[in-house]
Amino acid sequence: MKTLRKYKTVYLMMLPIALFFFIFSYYPLLNGLVISLQDYRLIGPRPFVGLNNYIAVLQDPNFLQVSLNTFRIGGGMLAAGFIMPLLLALSLNEVMQRWFKKTAQLIVYIPHLFSWVVVGGMWILLLSPDTGLVNQIILTFGGDKPIHFLATESYAPWVIVFVNTWKEMGYTCIMYLAAIAGINPSLYEAARMDGATRRELIWHVTVPQLVPTMKVVLMLNALSVLRMFDPVLMMSNGANARAVDVIMMYTYQKGILEYKVSIATAAGFIVIAATFVLTYITRKLIKYDEG
Repeated sequence: MKTLRKYKTVYLMMLPIALFFFIFSYYPLLNGLVISLQDYRLIGPRPFVGLNNYIAVLQDPNFLQVSLNTFRIGGGMLAAGFIMPLLLALSLNEVMQRWFKKTAQLIVYIPHLFSWVVVGGMWILLLSPDTGLVNQIILTFGGDKPIHFLATESYAPWVIVFVNTWKEMGYTCIMYLAAIAGINPSLYEAARMDGATRRELIWHVTVPQLVPTMKVVLMLNALSVLRMFDPVLMMSNGANARAVDVIMMYTYQKGILEYKVSIATAAGFIVIAATFVLTYITRKLIKYDEG
């Protein structure tokens, strides 16, 4: 009680924040858990059905398909979203002209500021088989016919991976560049005195010093693997839906379009549980707690 009286001002300042999280985060989460165990109806009784909703989701063939799509597209995003910004940051760090380096950083960062409505619409136009710039370039350089990128199941998932990487690469790149700026210059000086080349400086000095940042980026990407929604919503259509629909699209279709709220909520909690497992495995594999 003495501690409570001593720091009562601090606790009072924290109270609005605690209430905010309880009202807008924890209460909806607990309420959603209850709904997932009910036969939810907007009007009328809502009898508890136990784990029936979870069993129905896991036995749904569509859920299996969207789960496979999620891991395929999410795995591509995880790998590309980790490697490409790192390569870009290492390349920009080697640029001597300051004005070019700053301009390049600005150009690659700008897509991160756009909403997925803008980005999705832009790339749909660019990839259009009739007037899209990409197909015009393909035809100019000897292509026989335009490619229907977003109407072909074999192309569509990787188009989404590419567009997502293009959009978020600049943000992650800046994280790497900030970490590079914090590297002790004496490490480079010592390596140069030992006769290290520029390539060896990158591989033996810069990259090892970026390991903590790499772990953070990998963890953040792993957390978002199962929760992707916006890019798929914007770039899916009737022709590619079977190849690109992911788990969050499944919950959207069940909960919003079909109004099977209990099924959608159960699927959502399966995503939460799977995200915990995936994050735990990633954390152990990269030895996140070891720095």
